[in-house]
Amino acid sequence: MTRLAVLSDIHGNLPALEAVLTDLRQFTVDHVVVLGDVINWGPFNREVLERVLNAGWSVVRGNNELYLLDYETPRAPESWRVFTLPPWLHAQVGMYLPELSCWPDTIQLRFRDAANVRAFHGLPDNPWRAIHPLMPSDDAENLLAPVAEGTILAGHSHLALDAQVGRWHVLNPGTVGSPLDGWAGASYMLLEGDWDGWRATLRRVPCDFSACLREFERQDFVGQVGPIGRLIIEEFQTCRLRLYPFKPWVAAHYPGVFPRDHDLTDAVIDEFLALDEDTMEAYMPPEYRKANFTG
Repeated sequence: MTRLAVLSDIHGNLPALEAVLTDLRQFTVDHVVVLGDVINWGPFNREVLERVLNAGWSVVRGNNELYLLDYETPRAPESWRVFTLPPWLHAQVGMYLPELSCWPDTIQLRFRDAANVRAFHGLPDNPWRAIHPLMPSDDAENLLAPVAEGTILAGHSHLALDAQVGRWHVLNPGTVGSPLDGWAGASYMLLEGDWDGWRATLRRVPCDFSACLREFERQDFVGQVGPIGRLIIEEFQTCRLRLYPFKPWVAAHYPGVFPRDHDLTDAVIDEFLALDEDTMEAYMPPEYRKANFTG
């Protein structure tokens, strides 16, 4: 039998990663697999990346690694030119570009005593989308069609999942560093595998994110990335989506402003953050609304 720990979406949150590693010490695992988005969003990017690199874990790239690797290259979409986070991220971890350049986008886990597993960040060929708990089974099966392995490890949604989707057993460990369901803590999975398949145990570890908030302040995060940084900080304070619902809200109330961050003012952010939760939730994807949280 093979035993794994699976982490995803650490997002530069060192206190959350440390909480997971402390919890993990009580278990014996053969290996640790990280499903991408090690960096960005949280303020401890260099510390987290160094911890992951030095640990010798198996890591796949997520979309937030691509923000670092592809920004200001011919691969970057035109829309990225207005983003303010990549320069801030590059200042923290740009020295590790050679290492991140060689991370794979997908890996096959192939053990002598367990069924094969395919691991990637979001979808087999798209780290920007994910299978989520409310996705219709037919849609999910179409997206997973290229995958030959019967067990899949994928993250990106920040929502834990252990589900049979057609012929695939889909496992998402949730997020280590950026919870979006209102619960302040870090999530990861323990897996046990043999030739009959893989069995998952979701671990949810309480965590105090106040160190992240202090580090944002120490770095003058909002001063560096602009008013949009306030929405990111608010996500760490509330453990709910803020930037995602802001996009359709500001498009409806201030057409043409976002994503031109230089046109975004604190007054607009204040107006959005003053919305009551029910109004804000109307702008969220259904899977992130409180009524649809599964645990």
